[in-house]
Amino acid sequence: MIVLQIGWMAILLLAVPYWVGQIFADVNKGSKKPPFLWISGQMLLWAGFQLLCVPVILRKGSFGQVVLFFSMYTAMLLLLATVLFFRRKKKQTLRVLAGQKTEKSRGCYLAWGLFWGLLAFQLMMAVVMTYADGDDSYYVAMSGMAVDSNVMYQKIPYTGWPTELDVRHGLAPFPIWIAYLSEVTGIRTVCVAHIAVPLALIPMTYGIYYLLADRLFAKRRESIPVFLIFTEILVLFGDYSFYSVENFMLARSRQGKAALGSIVIPMLILLLLLLMEKLQEQQRTVPGDWILLASILITGCLCSTLGALLTCMLVGITGLCAAFCYRRWRFLIPMAACCIPCVIYAGIYLLLA
Repeated sequence: MIVLQIGWMAILLLAVPYWVGQIFADVNKGSKKPPFLWISGQMLLWAGFQLLCVPVILRKGSFGQVVLFFSMYTAMLLLLATVLFFRRKKKQTLRVLAGQKTEKSRGCYLAWGLFWGLLAFQLMMAVVMTYADGDDSYYVAMSGMAVDSNVMYQKIPYTGWPTELDVRHGLAPFPIWIAYLSEVTGIRTVCVAHIAVPLALIPMTYGIYYLLADRLFAKRRESIPVFLIFTEILVLFGDYSFYSVENFMLARSRQGKAALGSIVIPMLILLLLLLMEKLQEQQRTVPGDWILLASILITGCLCSTLGALLTCMLVGITGLCAAFCYRRWRFLIPMAACCIPCVIYAGIYLLLA
């Protein structure tokens, strides 16, 4: 039974996001790389969870409704990804792609081995040395309460007594996503939060760093593992403060604000970099670019109410710089449209919180 639960958890955190990412397989250069498919698919799933969960919370609905709606949403995305995958395969002609074979030196192999070794060490320590953070008394307790009592943000997690709807935390229901994983797999919420989520989100963070390095060192690919190793060293020795990004990434990855700083904002920077490359090369953007951008922005709202402000600021500054540098003022229209959900969530927060 435990093996089946672990396998089902791996499917939900690895296989399902990867296959959903097939929707964005033709968006940008290198979009067929497994890390990009996995992370972009997870962004689309998280965005849908935010759009489905918040209305249920505001209407004081049950957690079971969220489980049903999000399961249906995930099934629809899987079906869409499957259709697009076979349609793309059908359009491809039978040809032999003569890829460029680059000879890797022994040092390059050693660098990649060191990177994977340090990553395995971080994952092991994140699980073995996990501890009960002070915020767990609210966030993890809220996840467990949603599973056990079928209500969301209507009870005080410290005591279990009923209370008024906590709109402030309800607008960023990242703990409810953890509760969803627990409900579907049957694994206790504490184990999901302290073991399963770190084992998935920490590699996802390094996947984004790999994609960034793949663009920055496109002509010197042997530098990619070196870049990742230095990134790991900075993370390992970045616990200079209880509130540092490195501390959140390794020790508190189960919290939404950790996902915001370690995953959402770096992924947003990566996508904006790819969009700027398209502008510089005078390539046309596709609907998938803007769907993915909107998904990342909405995911920022899922992780933290502050995510709506930070992500919109980053997109706005990038859009203004692009408009001035490339004289593409129409570029601001879709970027502003992607920010509309964040503005709506911010308005709800100001009105109800």
